[in-house]
Amino acid sequence: MPVANYKQYCEMLDRAKKGKFAYPAINVTSIATLNATLKGLAEAKSDGIIQVSTGGGEFASGTAIKDMALGAIVLAEACHTLAARYNVMVALHTDHCHPDKVEKFLKPLIAETEKRRAKGLPNLFNSHMFDGSELSLAENLKVSKELLEICTKNEIILEVETGVVGGEEDGHDTSGVSNEKLYTTPDDMLTVYETLNPIGGRFMLAATFGNVHGVYKPGNVKLKPSILKDGQDEIISKHGQQAALDLVFHGGSGSELSDIHETLEYGVIKMNVDTDTQYAFTKPIVEHMFKNYDGVLKIEGEVGNKKLYDPRAYMKKAEDGMAKRIVQACNDLKSTGKSMLSGAVAA
Repeated sequence: MPVANYKQYCEMLDRAKKGKFAYPAINVTSIATLNATLKGLAEAKSDGIIQVSTGGGEFASGTAIKDMALGAIVLAEACHTLAARYNVMVALHTDHCHPDKVEKFLKPLIAETEKRRAKGLPNLFNSHMFDGSELSLAENLKVSKELLEICTKNEIILEVETGVVGGEEDGHDTSGVSNEKLYTTPDDMLTVYETLNPIGGRFMLAATFGNVHGVYKPGNVKLKPSILKDGQDEIISKHGQQAALDLVFHGGSGSELSDIHETLEYGVIKMNVDTDTQYAFTKPIVEHMFKNYDGVLKIEGEVGNKKLYDPRAYMKKAEDGMAKRIVQACNDLKSTGKSMLSGAVAA
């Protein structure tokens, strides 16, 4: 099935919200991780979201070029081609784009979609994330509003963030922020709704409730999923049930399953999974190298074993490892077996 169009993506999100499940949003950085994601979703018979970060896009463009927008385009175009061979629905998304990268990442990708639409082609990406959490809420929403207006014209969903997700991702370190910034307030969520809803386009909110990027030891940061309920209640009490937000769970790797399931009750329809899938991809490679040390290296004048140092030998294992972790993510988020389509890999 080709990548979802705008109507199909909206239907995906509506189904998740009504059914109280969420889609795993998997970061990809290469064709190998893209294939692993598609394989995992297909095995789980789950629709899902495939996303590219600024760092992932830069890596995908090659170490000689380092163009984050170009790399994102390459991965998105590959996904449009490969996804057509799978019988699950996927949407394409870009992850955390901080204010200093809007001009060289977000806007060029939106412009690329505008070019495609002018030619009658489908959107390159279905949604983009602007992470203005380092700004004041007023400045964050000012930029978010401008971007949502552009996105709405092109049938693109915008994801925004309030509060700060702790930890480090793609070189952006927020580990030094004060604890209160890790928790979005009900007033913040209401302000987001009242600022962005009048534009008429669809948007998602990554509201923070103690989330941290990366894996952290239990007790290091206290997750408070009830914050999401408090914010939704504030919005609903003033604007009605239909105003409930589409929420996103960032920093989901390593979270307790009970916390994940609680967030589904409060409107989380997308959870980012990156750290755990990185590990699941790398672990089989490390095992291969340790087990076949004298085969992957030419030691003491020997020639090694080409079948073992051929990258395909260990990259296949890495793909399988990551795919299995994605199946687990689908199970955790209760999206397994709930694809809008049916079956797994097309013939």
